[in-house]
Amino acid sequence: MRIDRRTMLAGAAAALAAGPGLARKSPGYPSWYANAIVIDGLGGINDPYAAGDELRLSDRAWAEYPMTGLTAVRDTLLPVGNYADAWEQFGKQLDDYHNYLLANPDRLKLVEKAADILAAKRVGKIGIILGTQDTAMVGPALDRLAELKKRGVTCVQLTYNLRNLSGDGSIEPGNAGLSNLGRATIERIEKEKLLLDLAHGGARTIDEAIAYAKRPLTISHTGARAITNHPRNVSDAAIKAVADKGGVVGVYFMPYLSPDSHPSGTMLLDHIYHVAKVGGEDHISIGTDGGVLPLVIDAKAMADAKKAYEQRTAAGVAAPGETPDTLTIVRDYNSIDKLERVGSDLMKRGWTSAQVEKLLGRNLLRLYGEVWGG
Repeated sequence: MRIDRRTMLAGAAAALAAGPGLARKSPGYPSWYANAIVIDGLGGINDPYAAGDELRLSDRAWAEYPMTGLTAVRDTLLPVGNYADAWEQFGKQLDDYHNYLLANPDRLKLVEKAADILAAKRVGKIGIILGTQDTAMVGPALDRLAELKKRGVTCVQLTYNLRNLSGDGSIEPGNAGLSNLGRATIERIEKEKLLLDLAHGGARTIDEAIAYAKRPLTISHTGARAITNHPRNVSDAAIKAVADKGGVVGVYFMPYLSPDSHPSGTMLLDHIYHVAKVGGEDHISIGTDGGVLPLVIDAKAMADAKKAYEQRTAAGVAAPGETPDTLTIVRDYNSIDKLERVGSDLMKRGWTSAQVEKLLGRNLLRLYGEVWGG
């Protein structure tokens, strides 16, 4: 069973759609947010209004995208998993995404250096950061990492949930850690000035990879294990180690924030607060792990969630807590202005606007500049 891009947006995102009337009235954002650099360190472009395989973003979706306030988003190129033809699958995905960019030159901008994000903000486009969520398609053929970079990929996640040749993923029961090939892969990722991402890694893989890395890195989408003990969340030691190397840890809007897989908005803010406390305000970001537009929770959304759960279970990549009726959102922030609301709610807890701007994009912009240049 292969996981497609729709399933990678964790089931419910197949039905992502803005609510009625969103295109008619833009949220009245405060100036700090309107001027902020807002980056989703792991999310996905989606168009719930597209007809069939249309590559051009629909006018309705494009009318709603600016309302999110988003400057740039990192999107995922598949596959994840140990398939015999994984490299061929990946190449097709990359071709398709470049065609998608070519169909939207006035709306989307490929990001290959940090300055591209600022340029996208200036001209009103959404910056697209391309990344992988596995290195199974690379395996021992490390020259493929150079090819990825030449084709616009800037972020490489070492493992997904299961074991690959580089190391163990988060739900691999052996928790065997990083392999010798994994160390060589990290060396080549850093040589190519790609951003190393350890999200979805097993606990030992993460700890050993951070220790081995020489350059700043990220765990792009996770939660604090000290709050919720789930294999997709990371330890305080890992958070601190990433920060000590100049990296950034991103908090997701995912069920794994809560033991019952139904996190409240308060719990999301608790995870953000904890990661910032442990790693420091310069080393935290947002990686929602979802689509940009909010979810209409209806029968279709629930059917899509059930289908995605069945696909992920059949492929062996479903994490603990995933159920047929689990939606991959934080319901309290299921709105087009969710990122601004998170920032404003943190300010109610005593954060300054400068701290919130670091969380929402400035920290990632700094990290990208250090790793990619520009």
